[in-house]
Amino acid sequence: MSYIAGIDIGNSTTEVCVGEVGAAGTVHFLTSASCPTTGTKGTPANVHGIKAALKQAMAQIGQKIDALSCIRLNEAAPVIGDTAMETLTETIITDSSMIGHNPSTPAGAGQAVGKILLLEDLSRAERGVPYIVAASATYTYEEIAAKINAVSDEITITGVILQADEAVLVENRLNKKLPIVDEVARIDKLPNGVSAAIEVALPGQTVRMLSNPYGIATLLGLNAEETRTVTPIAKSLIGKRSAVVLKTPGGDVHENILPAGELYFHAGAVTSVNLDEGAEKIMQALADAGDIQDISGQPDTNVGNMLNRIRKGMSELDPTADADVRITDLLAVDTLAPVLISGALAGETCLEKAVGIAAMVKTQKLPMQEIADRLRAELGVAVTVAGVEAVMASLGALTTPGTKLPLAILDMGGGSTDAAVISETGEVTMTHQAGAGELVSMLIETELGLGDRHMAEQIKKYPLAKVESLFHMRMENGQMTFVEDSIDPRFYGRVVLLAEDGLIRIEQDIPMEKIAAVRREAKRKVFVTNAFRALKKVAPGHDLRKISNVVLVGGSAEDFEIPEMLMEEFAGYRIVCGRGNVRGSEGPRNAVATGLVLSYIGEQK
Repeated sequence: MSYIAGIDIGNSTTEVCVGEVGAAGTVHFLTSASCPTTGTKGTPANVHGIKAALKQAMAQIGQKIDALSCIRLNEAAPVIGDTAMETLTETIITDSSMIGHNPSTPAGAGQAVGKILLLEDLSRAERGVPYIVAASATYTYEEIAAKINAVSDEITITGVILQADEAVLVENRLNKKLPIVDEVARIDKLPNGVSAAIEVALPGQTVRMLSNPYGIATLLGLNAEETRTVTPIAKSLIGKRSAVVLKTPGGDVHENILPAGELYFHAGAVTSVNLDEGAEKIMQALADAGDIQDISGQPDTNVGNMLNRIRKGMSELDPTADADVRITDLLAVDTLAPVLISGALAGETCLEKAVGIAAMVKTQKLPMQEIADRLRAELGVAVTVAGVEAVMASLGALTTPGTKLPLAILDMGGGSTDAAVISETGEVTMTHQAGAGELVSMLIETELGLGDRHMAEQIKKYPLAKVESLFHMRMENGQMTFVEDSIDPRFYGRVVLLAEDGLIRIEQDIPMEKIAAVRREAKRKVFVTNAFRALKKVAPGHDLRKISNVVLVGGSAEDFEIPEMLMEEFAGYRIVCGRGNVRGSEGPRNAVATGLVLSYIGEQK
């Protein structure tokens, strides 16, 4: 009997399968294990992760690594799947034209119009002129309320702007209730004596007048041309709880179209498409270009710099003159990105049009033999570089109960989505597509404005709930769940993720419904788009109706909603689609590693 190990080096994880092979060519699968991939897939840095996964797998059967007869590696070309977000527009505000943000503690409700008056200048106010008082954080809430109360019968005060987060405390001490906006960090930049409009929405609602260009025009008395120029301001205030708009002499607001640049597809001929035409046009141009040999970007533009950065990353991994580094595929996705508004006073952001891009870079040189040599030297075990990844994945997927030839697989990982079709005669057609789990995480992080990739990964992986009391939660599907033991008070009133080992609190104040909608749409844009794109490339005659069965494998096939999305989309083509269950026990994982062990049997025969 011999112990054979199959090792699948993936973008995110390195998986091991160990089988016991008998003299008659029978195989008995013993164990499997996985560890995070060390270094970039297909490079010598992978050795550390391989050794860790092997040690873990062999320990489960009470053996050491040197008990192995053979280690088989998948033939994996190094691939960098990089992602970047290129914003197509930006809003620029000059001369301190606007404040509009979403403080958690505004007070009062309604609209007010008046001239900006700093608290220290109350004595200079004129009778009969409406004022909006601005107070810096150097004053306490008691001082602010006392000063306003002292002059409230003599001058007209219609609203208040605070630098500190003390709106409620000030309002509770005022003789007359006023709309109050707080948490305005750069209050020192407010121009004294300038006309302004202020609005605070009722609880549970958002501003209406100041998120409408005609509402701003009504409050500040703007003409048609001025109304047109404040449209970007109104757009940026949609969904805000409170806002202030200033009418400054010479103030200007405009949208810039950023030079995103052109993409060049090198196939039989060179074709180009401008990034600001959007993802649909980019992907259509890519499909029309034919057999892509390389992709480049216009020099000194956003997309050109991004692709050069990716190409440079690969050339650093393989610095030899014959490396032949090429970008062989990309996936473009339309999205919205919250961009900091230039010239705004309170750190306001505005959702701008953007294109997310995942690119795949390959080098023709395969350093797998170098990995094999290092493993052989360090472990003292025979190491061979075996079959192509997609073929091995197909063999592994065939161990899923209920499958037969012909069969199609979708291998959905972190950096790429790969597809293969294996015919009844054993012939395999395969393709590699850029874009998978990492692009989904980037879209979630960007659209929700998280600034935290780890939290975006968690949101991608787990369903949501809202803790509405210490004994019950409302799930994202509307179901109510009650618990026997009280929930930790830290989660009360917050949106949480239902992880295997407990609740994860989302710190940002984002509605559960919005998070769920962004997550689902990101997965649909990436995985559904890529699944159809990949399967059409490998289907007989490029016709999806000629595929009868699709087995989903890879890390992203474990996702709690992606397989169901794909099943719904494929239903119209009468395709049987579902998660693989490799060897009837591993779920969608371990397909390539299992295929490597099975292929050893075939070679011996």
